[in-house]
Amino acid sequence: MAIRVPGIMHAKQILRQSSLFANKPSSTSSMGVPKGYVAVYVGESERKRFVVPISFLRQPLFQELLSKAEEEFGYNYPTGRLTIPCTEDIFVDLTSRLNRLM
Repeated sequence: MAIRVPGIMHAKQILRQSSLFANKPSSTSSMGVPKGYVAVYVGESERKRFVVPISFLRQPLFQELLSKAEEEFGYNYPTGRLTIPCTEDIFVDLTSRLNRLM
C-alpha cells in the first residue's frame, strides 16, 4: 500500500492555514468541534457547516475535494474557513461512503 505524502502534506497545510484564523472572531465559532474532528463549509452559494473526522483527510475521495478547494481558493480562504466547493448532496454522499469504509 502506497502512502500519498503530497495529499497528507496538502491536508496539513490546509489545516494549518485554517487554524491561523481560529483565533479571529467570526460569526461561527470554532467551539463545538470535538478533538479529532475538523469543521468544513460546503456549498456553492450558501455554505453549510459540517464537522468531519480528521481521518477523512487521508481518504483519496476527500483529498479530491481538497484539491478542488485548492484550485478555487488556493490556501487563502476569504472567510478563514476551510471551504469545499461542491454541492451539499455530493458532500453528504461522499461522507456517507467514507463512514461505511471506516
